[in-house]
Amino acid sequence: MLTEDGKHLYVSYDEYHSLIEKLALKVHQSEWEFDTILCLARGGLRPGDIMSRIFDKPLAIMSTSSYRAEAGTVQGHLDIARFITTPKGEIAGRVLLVDDLADSGHTLNAVIQMLKTNYAPITELRSAVIWTKGFSTFTPDYSVEFLPTNPWIHQPFEGYDQLTPEKLLEKWKL
Repeated sequence: MLTEDGKHLYVSYDEYHSLIEKLALKVHQSEWEFDTILCLARGGLRPGDIMSRIFDKPLAIMSTSSYRAEAGTVQGHLDIARFITTPKGEIAGRVLLVDDLADSGHTLNAVIQMLKTNYAPITELRSAVIWTKGFSTFTPDYSVEFLPTNPWIHQPFEGYDQLTPEKLLEKWKL
């Protein structure tokens, strides 16, 4: 649900999973055949996992992290993992890169440049995201929703960001 001012988008679990399914359909309808899904952790983990199951393709994982200041509105230094975790040796062939969103576009641009420079066995690379924000400098190959007002997206699992083991003990009275 997008707020009236267009500054916040609240997504339920049902909506989130429906959007991932719609993303999978966009990829499927393109008739592009790929060998591996490479998801960017953390945001791309859930979409990557679900799409890996739908397409019955191996899931590779690359961890990225960007310090975000001022409640996530300012992007800082980007860290990209040196290694990709994959069940089939080195990542190669046609790869579908999956993340949750193209926000500023900085992460996806940097990751794709790094992959093209350091992973010669990748013969073709396409990208898939749930959301693309209006100010993104990156245009994914597949996207479900374009968000021209650049809202802050409140994903359904963000409640876990504030949950601690102590709060769980209290919740479950253990």
